[in-house]
Amino acid sequence: MLVSLVPPSMDFGAARPKPPPKKAVPDSIDPVTRTTISLEYASLQHRDHCPLGMLLRSTLMVWDAVFFVHQGYYADAILKFRLTFPNNYPESPPTVQFVAEDVVFHPLVSHSGIFNLAPRFRPWRPKEHRVFDVLHWIKAAFKKHALDEIRESDCLNKEAYRYHESTSSFASLATQSSLLSQSAPALFDRDHPSLKGQPRDAMPFRELAPDQLQLGRTKLGLKEWLEKPEKN
Repeated sequence: MLVSLVPPSMDFGAARPKPPPKKAVPDSIDPVTRTTISLEYASLQHRDHCPLGMLLRSTLMVWDAVFFVHQGYYADAILKFRLTFPNNYPESPPTVQFVAEDVVFHPLVSHSGIFNLAPRFRPWRPKEHRVFDVLHWIKAAFKKHALDEIRESDCLNKEAYRYHESTSSFASLATQSSLLSQSAPALFDRDHPSLKGQPRDAMPFRELAPDQLQLGRTKLGLKEWLEKPEKN
């Protein structure tokens, strides 16, 4: 159970995404790109723009996000990913990369964590597609109906394509992926070896002592989380 984990930078009482921190923006970034990204981040406060189960924080050209999967093969997974925008956005799409890449067993996720946007955006249309479309595609890609339609040619992880050969085998591996995503090395940036030398995540997680956790629950008015009954 993840009863002692909480991302400290997240404001649980706020329904809207936090504004990007004020910082110097490189002059090399096209003003149109800068304005477009800022407006799209602000638009996430609108109904249905930000998918349920996702939280994001922006530093303009880089958005850090966490995706809490509620159901399906990856139920209970906690997946952190990063969107990096090119200098010519929206002419070119953002790059999506899962942070703890070795815990995401998915046909569209490479061994380096890169997520393939192509099945949904073929091709990318700058006047039609937006970041919220990308976010909704990320969420949809972990559901059965999307997994059923993935082509082998789009798979960045060919081993994960075994889904089409044996759903039971895939389900087992997806469950393992979910459990790994909940582990301390995957959740806590300082513990994950693949993140050494990488830019700091804007949404870090830290582990709370039991008394800190209880205090936080009390402040938020949360009831005790119940342990799931063990299966015989």
